[in-house]
Amino acid sequence: MEAKEIRGIATEELVVKAKELKEELFNLKFQLSLGQLANTAKIREVRRNIARIKTILNERTA
Repeated sequence: MEAKEIRGIATEELVVKAKELKEELFNLKFQLSLGQLANTAKIREVRRNIARIKTILNERTA
């Protein structure tokens, strides 16, 4: 997900999307701890998407 795409989404939807990504990150970390996660790069990708969303939300509030 790119910043351009995120900027086109409404604020309420971004809050929901961030919540979903946090849940996904939790599940990925859980799978990693159990040794079931095949693609560890997915954790990094999800973390960066959360950061992008948070950054854009902060830009909108400022």
